[in-house]
Amino acid sequence: MQQGWQQRRATGDRGEVVRKHHPDRLIIVFTLILMLVGLLMMYAIGPQRANLLNAVFGYEYSDTYFFVKQFISFLLAGAAFAVMAKLPYEWVLKNGGKILIAGFVACGLLAIAGWAGLSIAQATNGATRWFNLGPLGSIQPAEILKFGLLLYLAVFLGIRYQQKKINDLQQTLIPVGVLTGIALLIVIVIQKDLGTGIAVTSIVATMLFVSGISKKIVFSLIGLLLVAGLVLIVTSPHRIERVATYFQGDNTSTSDDASYHIQHAKIAIGSGGFFGVGIGKSVQASGYLPEALNDSIFAVMGEMFGFVGLVAIIALFVALLMRLLGVMDHLVDIRLKLAAAGVFGWIGSHVILNIAAMIGIFPLTGITLPLLSYGGTSMIFVTAALGFIYHLSHYTVHPSRIKEESNEDSRSRRGLGRTRHASRRSS
Repeated sequence: MQQGWQQRRATGDRGEVVRKHHPDRLIIVFTLILMLVGLLMMYAIGPQRANLLNAVFGYEYSDTYFFVKQFISFLLAGAAFAVMAKLPYEWVLKNGGKILIAGFVACGLLAIAGWAGLSIAQATNGATRWFNLGPLGSIQPAEILKFGLLLYLAVFLGIRYQQKKINDLQQTLIPVGVLTGIALLIVIVIQKDLGTGIAVTSIVATMLFVSGISKKIVFSLIGLLLVAGLVLIVTSPHRIERVATYFQGDNTSTSDDASYHIQHAKIAIGSGGFFGVGIGKSVQASGYLPEALNDSIFAVMGEMFGFVGLVAIIALFVALLMRLLGVMDHLVDIRLKLAAAGVFGWIGSHVILNIAAMIGIFPLTGITLPLLSYGGTSMIFVTAALGFIYHLSHYTVHPSRIKEESNEDSRSRRGLGRTRHASRRSS
């Protein structure tokens, strides 16, 4: 295999050569459409948000403040996609451990800065999750941690799979558990970010599932996660409050502080009707609905675009996720397959949890809607991950080759053969 900046071919787990071919350009199409919709939302409701902050907190934001910042993030995210789409995957995987270490170090420095009360540690709603870089904006180090963890585990689990030790307690499960546990300790306990913690868990769980881990271990891990989740809830008053509000369902009102957010989210979606009230005519975004630019963006879109618009947004996400599954299904290198699975788990968990919370079928978790919510760090790293998968789509193979390999050794490749999803074109 030729490596370096002009990589033209890849090898599978058994040494077969996969020549570079045309990539899956629909990944670019769906990603770009979603990002442009996000820009449109910032243009439509940014002035309302700016005026509210100016009136309440005395800021001097212009009407275009949020749109301009999101547009800059849009450009940076596009650059991140382009860079990752060109970098040889061997180089990216080789440096996954370094990215993971950088994520841990950045999160550790943020925690120290927060405890020391330094201005560089930006605290919002009692949680310290961002570095405040002044005019340059802010950066959330947990996103670096997620991306590094995904790349590192793709290589680590790939090696263990090839060694037929994917179910080995000492050499696989304990190291993965310790690494994941440390990451969750940082984001959930120290940074108080349960939403990011769920995303991290989804990334690891998806990769383990695709690696062919035994069902017995899967059920054990599910039980462990349920117990851990229960502990995290009962030890945090605001999480108990959110879960209690969720179980009350519609027996709450906007006068109840605990249910204020979800009730106004439902009002926003309900007010949109079938076709919506129109762009820039959202009432809830004027100050009634909390986090209208980020966590609640789906509810605001429901008010502006209506049921039809929300169905279109969901369809775009489903289409993008299906492309990721298509790439994963047709890769022969186990490391690449696991990386694609991790990106699928990352984006899929954000989409499902955000939408489910906004329509009241899951407790609020404070998680963004990828590519649409306001915020640069999340968009940049999500598009970087998508750019990486776009690059991997150069090396997919015809499904018949995967089926052939699966039949040769179905036991060792359990969970890695062709799924029931429709096949992709590859040349």
